[in-house]
Amino acid sequence: MTKGGAATAGVAAVGLLLAGCNPGGDGVRTEGSATGTPAPKGAVSASPVPSPAGRYKKVDAVELLKHDPKVGTDVKKSLAKPCAADEYPVEVTYASLTGNKAPDVIINVMTCADSVGLGAYVFRKQSDGGYDNVYRNEQPSVSAGVNKGGLEVSVQTYDADDQVCCPSGEDVLTYRWSNDRFTPYGEKSHTDYSKTTVDDAPVPVDGTGSEG
Repeated sequence: MTKGGAATAGVAAVGLLLAGCNPGGDGVRTEGSATGTPAPKGAVSASPVPSPAGRYKKVDAVELLKHDPKVGTDVKKSLAKPCAADEYPVEVTYASLTGNKAPDVIINVMTCADSVGLGAYVFRKQSDGGYDNVYRNEQPSVSAGVNKGGLEVSVQTYDADDQVCCPSGEDVLTYRWSNDRFTPYGEKSHTDYSKTTVDDAPVPVDGTGSEG
């Protein structure tokens, strides 16, 4: 997942960014938010599909994050209460990234208002049934997903005068699992978004147009 949510608005990242929103490919299975109610504006909610990875088991992403000491205080505060009803701004993707027998869990956390990425995580299931946080990125506007069997992380970039809705670009980097950790794979790519506005629109040759 590259450009996600609404900062676009957002990863989802999502997300989402999300990140990780290619159901069907690479043994990926994506859930939307933690519950069945509509996701926050900008959050990605992909329909789950059968996962070739097997032994898929849905996790309570919110509780997993709340009780993980590696998750930052600001992210935990954002999960203190749902955005609406019982809906939390999270996107969860299940995929095989670490070569484990059980699918890994990719979680994107976003803001409620505009789905700006707050944090992206990968959890690996342990032999005792618990989950170990093996990847954490809490840069603003971050979103993680799956691309060709690798972990793809995107971070939207802002110039000094950019509004939250309108980033100037996006950095994308892919990671591979090696020696019990995720390491960068290949070069980071950067995309500059167009800054064309309505004021830049050409005037019709016949002189017609609208006035503000």
